[in-house]
Amino acid sequence: MYMGKVIGSIEASQKDQSLIGKKMMIVQQINSDKEAIRYEEVATDTVGAGIGEYVLLVKGAGARKPNKEISQGRDVVDCAIVGIIDRFNK
Repeated sequence: MYMGKVIGSIEASQKDQSLIGKKMMIVQQINSDKEAIRYEEVATDTVGAGIGEYVLLVKGAGARKPNKEISQGRDVVDCAIVGIIDRFNK
């Protein structure tokens, strides 16, 4: 699981059928000090996150599981937002 910040959204009129109806957000991976690390990427949003919110991300098979009932076995998702972070306690 990773932490990130939602910095934008994506609209795509042409996309794989398994992405139809899914909200796609641009996320920047962060560390626990809320500093940007690595790179930006696109994640499907399963929890209704908004721009500027800190979120929990999963990748690979974990990203496909929340979308399993929609995709009927075929899903191209590799990164998904699965939680919204309320606060960082250090």
